[in-house]
Amino acid sequence: MQAIAAENNLPATAFVVSAGDGYDIRWFTPAAEIDLCGHATLASAYVVFNRLKPGSRSVTFGSRSGALHVSLRDERLAFELRARPATPCTAPAEIDKALGAAPVQTLHAAVLLAVFDSEADVRSLVPDMAAMSRVDPHGVIATAPGSDVDFVCRFFAPNLGVPEDSATGSAHLTLTPYWSERLGKSALRSRQVSKRGGELWCEMAGDRVRIAGYAAPYLEGTIEI
Repeated sequence: MQAIAAENNLPATAFVVSAGDGYDIRWFTPAAEIDLCGHATLASAYVVFNRLKPGSRSVTFGSRSGALHVSLRDERLAFELRARPATPCTAPAEIDKALGAAPVQTLHAAVLLAVFDSEADVRSLVPDMAAMSRVDPHGVIATAPGSDVDFVCRFFAPNLGVPEDSATGSAHLTLTPYWSERLGKSALRSRQVSKRGGELWCEMAGDRVRIAGYAAPYLEGTIEI
């Protein structure tokens, strides 16, 4: 699986196998196995709903992060996981160099969260990946208020073989509680302003976060190993 993920050279590759009434799932970046990948989980659910069990509207995946339940809601694929709220922290020494600009606030949960004043600030970041790899071993989220969405973000994880991720569901387990508290609302719309881009609909549900998004088929075929 690791060799296949390295050959794909995408931010994450999901592997799914039937297990009882549901499926087991694992995720790999080009460099390592990871505990969770939200967008690859939603893509896997799309395959279940449209290829493996056509007409189904919910599926449960067993994973290193526990049971993941994905359902189809208003044509969006949605799943729910425990929130990972961040707490304020002292900015790492190389954060300005790593991101190419100084954040107005830094917090930490599973990864570092760097907050900026505007969407333009986040879009214009030109990160130094060598410095980024020293700032946090698991990754750095950059975020700011959005111009036509509630917030925007980017996610960098060079130590995992992902210089910049396109759309990061797991990052929203930290982003959603932060922006929910700051904006005083439970339902939020996010735009990940990576080169490929991604839009997610997020909602606080007690101590959990509901994340939803769209999926589309790209390729079907076989590989040789």
